[in-house]
Amino acid sequence: MIFKKIFVTFLVLCAVTAFAQENLIVNTQNRKQVSLNGTWHYIIDPYETGFYDYRYKEKGEKDAEAYWNNPEPHGKTDRKEHGYNNDYSIQVPGDWNSQDDVFKYYEGTVWYQREFDKPKLDENERIFLYFGAVNYEAHVYLNGKKLGMHKGGFTPFNFEISPGMLKDKGNFLVVKVDNKRYADEVPTLNTDWWNYGGITRDVKLIITPQNFIQQYAIHLKQSQDIEKSLKRKRFNISGYFKLNTTAAEEKITIEIPEIGFKENVDIRDSEGSFDLEAKKLELWSPENPKLYKVMFTLGEHTLTDKIGFRKVEVSGKDVLLNGKEIFMRGISIHEEIAPEIRRAKNSADADKLFGWAKDLNVNMVRLAHYPHNEYMTRAADSLGLLVWSEIPVYWTIDFKNDEVLEKAKKQLDEMIIRDQNKASVIIWSVGNETPVSEARTKFMKSLVMHAKEKDDTRLISAALEVGYNRGRNYIDDPLGEYTDIVSVNEYLGWYGDLPHAKVKSKWETAYDKPLFFSETGAGAKGGFHADKETRWSEEFQEWYFEETLKMMENMPENFTGLSPWILVDFRSPKRNNPKYQEGWNRKGLIDDKGNKKKAFFTLKKYYEKKEEEYKKR
Repeated sequence: MIFKKIFVTFLVLCAVTAFAQENLIVNTQNRKQVSLNGTWHYIIDPYETGFYDYRYKEKGEKDAEAYWNNPEPHGKTDRKEHGYNNDYSIQVPGDWNSQDDVFKYYEGTVWYQREFDKPKLDENERIFLYFGAVNYEAHVYLNGKKLGMHKGGFTPFNFEISPGMLKDKGNFLVVKVDNKRYADEVPTLNTDWWNYGGITRDVKLIITPQNFIQQYAIHLKQSQDIEKSLKRKRFNISGYFKLNTTAAEEKITIEIPEIGFKENVDIRDSEGSFDLEAKKLELWSPENPKLYKVMFTLGEHTLTDKIGFRKVEVSGKDVLLNGKEIFMRGISIHEEIAPEIRRAKNSADADKLFGWAKDLNVNMVRLAHYPHNEYMTRAADSLGLLVWSEIPVYWTIDFKNDEVLEKAKKQLDEMIIRDQNKASVIIWSVGNETPVSEARTKFMKSLVMHAKEKDDTRLISAALEVGYNRGRNYIDDPLGEYTDIVSVNEYLGWYGDLPHAKVKSKWETAYDKPLFFSETGAGAKGGFHADKETRWSEEFQEWYFEETLKMMENMPENFTGLSPWILVDFRSPKRNNPKYQEGWNRKGLIDDKGNKKKAFFTLKKYYEKKEEEYKKR
């Protein structure tokens, strides 16, 4: 009986996962829409009184004291024990932790509520409610009816609103948001970043035709010889379309007006793939982040996007972009605006973070440790920044739990579906610093294979750990057999010994693949100065990077780049030195006030040198 219950739960989870990925709408910024950003009301509910009755059973849909129902009393005898009003207001998008001191350390349930009027709809138009992300678990209700739920704090989701659910005025929208941590979730209980709760990204109504292009991919065909294509100035582009409604037969017209490209693709039973030839394409690269206006027309409706075309691949020990060897001058970034102690949430925040990154002279960013806001990947496309995008399979995930694996795959799917048309994204990462065991390797291999099946146009990796042996560091994590590049987090000189130990450190890998340092770094309190051997001083961090970069000059031939940890100091409840940390991870090259530390300029100088080296090749 117990086995049957577990098996049924697993099947339901798989069905929900498939439903979520199949129904996700992409390219929402270029569709007809109504923003629901702005001021919402809230109720803090640590006991989840609005969700469970006093016997701790989920309340019935029509229960007057369920917090998804409008609590307005009908008369003076009515008993109402909850309510929404302007005295308890919160801004969306945004984390709740930064908006009021009462939320600073709060983990639990908060109910969000707002009203909206029915938008003007043409005949046969459909309407969807779209969330960029809610951390972590969301239950969504409209006018007392449940639309659905979603787990995963960093990926988008949407629900269709049936016409009969909408009123002309005052539609009552409620979202139960719960950011509690659990051992069987992704991420799990233990992380080294702040668990910002809330509706952290845009909320909007998406208005569509009755049948519309829900998902698509368009890219250079991976199997073509890029050198021959460049000489011929003819390129194979391929991809697929998925419509929202099953149709016997449809045609989609693809146009790239700038190069005079126009082709039709046949769609049968809601899906269709294509393999076409385009002439005179300029390829996207950090030096030339060329984006084309691409138009997709189904019937009388046209959807536009800005698409870059490029090919990334591994050739022996090198990573090639458009057939040329690249060195990834990277930096890791958290989705956080440190001077304001909050989650990044809009295009201005993306510009700020990437402005700092460009000042460092990077050509690559590692967006850690979860999929960042779509504003980030769209900005990276325009700026010519290569992107590593990652799901939060972090540290002590329950690797023996099949349900946890399905949750990880769901987040992987949602990340890939949303950003598979971003030329900037060249690496999908399936996790960070997962401890080696047979169960872990099986779990992580499954994610690697799943990512390769979903998208063969990008490299797949994971940030591995490395053991330190004086004078020799041998990387043989069994997961490296399956990833396209071997990526490791390296902290010799900070977690063990002092920075001078780096210069004699020798690196080898068991795999004939490109080697990438996904992290390296040391902590420093901005503005604290001392001699270089004093921990937490800017001089110590500067010394650490000087020795690290000396070590990098003596790396093996397969060394292909690094993304040091990290661009900016970020909040972490694990970092509790009362003098130097105060709840901040201080490994940033920029401090929490926005000031550049001395090590910033050390790394920048190295990156300028590497850029000149590769220009001469």
